[in-house]
Amino acid sequence: MAVKNFTCIVCPEGCAIRAETDASGALVSVSGNRCARGERYVRSEAVHPVRSISSTMRLTGGEEPVFPVKTAEPIPKERIAAVMAEIRAAAVCAPVVRGQTVIENAAGTGVRIVATADAR
Repeated sequence: MAVKNFTCIVCPEGCAIRAETDASGALVSVSGNRCARGERYVRSEAVHPVRSISSTMRLTGGEEPVFPVKTAEPIPKERIAAVMAEIRAAAVCAPVVRGQTVIENAAGTGVRIVATADAR
């Protein structure tokens, strides 16, 4: 059995949670959590870790050189570098409206990159 240790980020408690997986990677047990939310967090994080990304993207023809963007949904943790590379390589022409999709399918994840502020 493999053991993974997590610090829960769901609430301010910051529980030290231990997850045990079997040889196939299936979760066998979770311990150390003080609430059900911590157990749900670790069950998800141990099997399929995801993250949301906030960044900036280049703006051409605008008042500022960049504008803020984020992923519309969390993406698989192992795809972060590919998504960031695509964001860094892209540029959008002004104007941009908050909520506007600026990348439709970031790095093949099926997740949109959206503007989080208006940019002129």
